[in-house]
Amino acid sequence: MVGGGFQLDLSDSKCSPHLLLLGLILLHHTTFSSHGRASSVILDPTIISLKYQHCGVHPDGVRDLDCFSTNKKSGLKTCKWKPGDGASDKTYTLTIQQSNKFFRAHINITGVSKEIRLYENYNMTVEVYENSESANCTKAVFRGSPEKLWRCGPPHTASFSRHSGRLAVDVSWPQGDRKYIQDYDIRYKAADSLLWSESRSRNREKCTVEHVNASLVYTVQIKCVATSKCSQCLWSDSYTVPSELMTQPVIVSLKDEDFAGSKGRRLITLTWRFSAKELHDGYRVTVRKASGEATPEQINTTQPEITLILSYSAYHFNISAVNNASTSPGVTYIIPQREDEPATGAGKLNVTVHSNTSFTIYWEDNLIKKYVCYSAEWIKKGHKSAHMSFFQDADNCKTISPLPEPLEPYVRYSITLHTRPNKDTCNMKRINNSESTYGSTQFYFIEGSPVSAPNISNHNVTLNSVLLQWTSIPEEDIQGFLLGYIIHYTEFQNWGARTERNITVDPEINSYKLSDLKSGTAYEVQISGFTRAGEGVRSKESLFKTTPKDSNLGFIAVFAVLAIVLFCGHPIIKRTKVILWPSIPNPRNSNAMQKIEGNCELELLQSLKTLQVEEWDTNSLQIVEKEDVLPASTLTSMLPHLHSSEDEEDSEDMSCEWFQRDSEDPSDDIFPDDSTELVSEIERTDLQTPTQAFPTGYTTMEMFQQGMPQPVSTPVTQENEPEEADLTAVKSSLDYVRQFSTSPILDSEDVSTIL
Repeated sequence: MVGGGFQLDLSDSKCSPHLLLLGLILLHHTTFSSHGRASSVILDPTIISLKYQHCGVHPDGVRDLDCFSTNKKSGLKTCKWKPGDGASDKTYTLTIQQSNKFFRAHINITGVSKEIRLYENYNMTVEVYENSESANCTKAVFRGSPEKLWRCGPPHTASFSRHSGRLAVDVSWPQGDRKYIQDYDIRYKAADSLLWSESRSRNREKCTVEHVNASLVYTVQIKCVATSKCSQCLWSDSYTVPSELMTQPVIVSLKDEDFAGSKGRRLITLTWRFSAKELHDGYRVTVRKASGEATPEQINTTQPEITLILSYSAYHFNISAVNNASTSPGVTYIIPQREDEPATGAGKLNVTVHSNTSFTIYWEDNLIKKYVCYSAEWIKKGHKSAHMSFFQDADNCKTISPLPEPLEPYVRYSITLHTRPNKDTCNMKRINNSESTYGSTQFYFIEGSPVSAPNISNHNVTLNSVLLQWTSIPEEDIQGFLLGYIIHYTEFQNWGARTERNITVDPEINSYKLSDLKSGTAYEVQISGFTRAGEGVRSKESLFKTTPKDSNLGFIAVFAVLAIVLFCGHPIIKRTKVILWPSIPNPRNSNAMQKIEGNCELELLQSLKTLQVEEWDTNSLQIVEKEDVLPASTLTSMLPHLHSSEDEEDSEDMSCEWFQRDSEDPSDDIFPDDSTELVSEIERTDLQTPTQAFPTGYTTMEMFQQGMPQPVSTPVTQENEPEEADLTAVKSSLDYVRQFSTSPILDSEDVSTIL
């Protein structure tokens, strides 16, 4: 009895037939008596051949028998096989034969593997029978040498990574095989391909395959390279390696909100998107403080969004899409330090600098009643911040010394104090929801005066004021806390003297109206900033001159005149012309001249022939032909009509008889005595002219003609009287003739006797 079963050694080939028959009886008895439990017997191979001679190899039966060793120390070998198709209740018989001397049988096996012991110096033949008692019995056969059954692998784990067209493989082997494996082979193919490509590693762990298509999915298998200690290396199961992720996530939005119910903390929600064409399993978000405190915190998520509770410090986010083989290029996003409340700790947080390697930070007393762990961060603009965490439960201040880097003079530093609720350790355990910001302030190690000045400009120059504007001084040039600006302005006087004055304004102001200036005066302006260390450099000179007093008045007057002329010029010019240059009626258009040009032209010219005037001189008169002079009574009666005729319109019905008489009003130019004397000296006629009104407005010629006496046949001789006394009576009448001297009618030959 061996191992709970029977073991009988009948392997000697010289046994008699009676012994063979006895072995078959014992084998049959052992099979039935050991039903339900495996047993092992040593028999003659002929007995097994007789019992299982009806079993054969069939593709649907038991198959793929393989024997190997994985434990170099125990000496045990393992045989595995695959069951055949058919009934679910199967039993197996495994036989082992080494040369002609050793034969062993394992019966009633219900599993698909069996550990066996072998002699190392003999080749072996192993057969496994399925359903050996039935007519459908099948078998599988394995032959080999025990010395070549040492098997290594497959890998315990395998990981893959893809980047830039490369496939990197990293494997780990079982602990018992590790020291016997030197390198390994991999074979790979595209998911839709039948052709394999192979590559060999340079060590037992890592292998890199070059020039793979980044957009394809690959199938990969791994096996070790056979050695004397690892004679069997089988290909592992297939690994599926997804395509390489080459697209970077895109940030969509950032929400920075106050965390309700907690001061000094904010709720950060970051959202992004990723290409749907690339296969990915999720996202990897790496968060770290900009100061470098604590190790970065890595957060994996399947959603393209993350929400964290953070302090007011600056943070760096890196977001990548991942699958089991590759990581996409990461997008980096910096969440700056919150600046909307730069003086959160103003009045509560103060700093005293002792040296370039030491300063003390102060806070309110009631803070230590709740917190004992703190963290201080200080930074100069454009550089990485420094930090230090500390424990403090006694005082409301902390002296930080020595500093990681010495402080620089004339450089502005910002410092922030954070509180941490954990009391077991003040170091940051995690970034999310780990601290609150108490306050922040600014300080200098040493202050200096500004090294640059604002750029100044002037606008809106008036009689006595000007508007000044300037730019702010850059922070790095102030070298201290700016306390204000000084406006220097110099007045240049006519005799060469200069008067300088200055005005101080607040640092928040960038424009100022300079007033109370003198008109028409030149000024020079400069501006400088000042700190506790003193006044800085002045700006470049800006020159301007105020407007003279009269310049504006003259401009206004000219403008007013032009405006009046434009709007009222035409009516004014027209009225001025009427007043200064009145319109003189054209004699040609008069009613008298129209009648002269008519049927009465010859009669009128005949009457005018009797007159002869030398050079149109009213002081002398020659009468060539003697004519009857109207009596004085007639002249006197015509005077009222002469005056009224100047205001009446011409009448188209006037006949030629109106032109037979012309008389002058003796009251205008002739004294009564002279008129009487003149009439008495002239021969009178009996002609009487009725008194009439002249309807035309141009009555001068009419009055002249009517006032002239009608010609008579008897000539009259003029008496030799003194010239001045004789011509006094007709002087006035001749003035009317002068008014028509330019008339085309009077210039004709018929009127030549007058001239």
